Amino acid sequence: MYYEKYRTDGWRWRLVASNGRIISMSSEAYVAEGDCDRSIEINKGSSSAPVRRA
Repeated sequence: MYYEKYRTDGWRWRLVASNGRIISMSSEAYVAEGDCDRSIEINKGSSSAPVRRA
């Protein structure tokens, strides 16, 4: 797996599986690349977050 950063209407990211499929992606575009990087770090750090059924 790897994170891919790309630019369209702003900076965005997506998490790509080893088979090339997109697992998750940013929900918004970031003006600053650093904000995009921070969003990736937040996503990485949430791996132990509980799952709640709505």
